[in-house]
Amino acid sequence: MKAIIFEEFGDADVLQVADVSPPDMRPDDLIVRVHAAGVNRADLTHRRGGYGRPNFGDSTIMGLEIAGEVTQAGSSVRGFKPGDRVMGVVGGGAYAEVARLDWRMALPIPQELDYVHAAAIPEVFVTAHEAMLHLGRLKAGDSVLIHAAAGGVGSAAVQLARATGATVYATAEASKLEQVQRLGADCVVDYRTQDYAQVVAERTSKRGVDVVIDFIGAPNFARNIASLANGGRLVQVGILGGGGQVSVALEDILYRHLQIFGTVMKSRPQAEKHAMVQRFREHWLDRFSRGAGLIPVVDSTYPLELASDAHRRMESAQNVGKIILTMTV
Repeated sequence: MKAIIFEEFGDADVLQVADVSPPDMRPDDLIVRVHAAGVNRADLTHRRGGYGRPNFGDSTIMGLEIAGEVTQAGSSVRGFKPGDRVMGVVGGGAYAEVARLDWRMALPIPQELDYVHAAAIPEVFVTAHEAMLHLGRLKAGDSVLIHAAAGGVGSAAVQLARATGATVYATAEASKLEQVQRLGADCVVDYRTQDYAQVVAERTSKRGVDVVIDFIGAPNFARNIASLANGGRLVQVGILGGGGQVSVALEDILYRHLQIFGTVMKSRPQAEKHAMVQRFREHWLDRFSRGAGLIPVVDSTYPLELASDAHRRMESAQNVGKIILTMTV
């Protein structure tokens, strides 16, 4: 089968197409003929050597989410069979014509969706649900501040927040604000020219928001704390702007009853990943049917052999929504 490999860590040019052996099937696996695969920030980290080794999890081939057709099902698989259209999160191996997928990480593709749009769902919508609704406990009538709202997880979070009945504040760069607003944001903020903490304070009469979903990290931390209402929850999903040390007055956490969470799907135990996927399935999967409100946002598609161009597109930070690789199967 064709797959993307790299022999050394580096920039996007290290990615190359090669013939490799297909994955072996284990009892809990689905073998899937991949039609489309999502590109994620974690793939860039993988390629650059950020995980310190060529494989992270289940495969030396990169990639975390797929959509395709089941060709084989392991002996312990329940609820899926050959011929089913599935999407899901894999432990590596998505950048290939064939991948293996733990059946407990698989989701049936809604009938109305093609493979490209299906591949834009698993990683980002599961992550958004886990961060904002499971950990952040967002509910109808609450307010939420979502950073990087034009990205994959951010655009998913805006939609889920709107569907929940929350008031949505969202940050993005100026050229993307109109698209973010169309996804359901009530108030959009150009993070380059506006102080989002000041905007939140003005729009909420200094009350603040109930939940903050942040992908940026240290540069946002102090203003995120300032933007929270009493009893508010900050959920840290990424550190695109940098990690390192941050400081907070313990009195703020204590007397304002604040909570701070961190969440990364990639490093969680497998049982926790299964639970995350199940929670998302129960709450949202049927909402991707035609007219039901949720739309996977696809920025662009690239054939597998142009994976390096797909990575460069993500590195440019110009995308709105997901970047997808397609296979010639």
